[in-house]
Amino acid sequence: MFRLAAMLYSLIATAIAGSAVIAVLAAGMVTSMAIIYAAAAGAVVAAPISLLVAKRLYQGT
Repeated sequence: MFRLAAMLYSLIATAIAGSAVIAVLAAGMVTSMAIIYAAAAGAVVAAPISLLVAKRLYQGT
């Protein structure tokens, strides 16, 4: 299940971090630190989400 979670993380982290960066830019915060923080927050949030998705896929429900 961990290998599945690792593969899913690469997809989920990209989507969430990209969405966070777009949200920060749309809010008018165009500093480099705001963009880096948004991308890092998206990468951190994606870890438990990928584990949950992998668990659901592995169980088949």
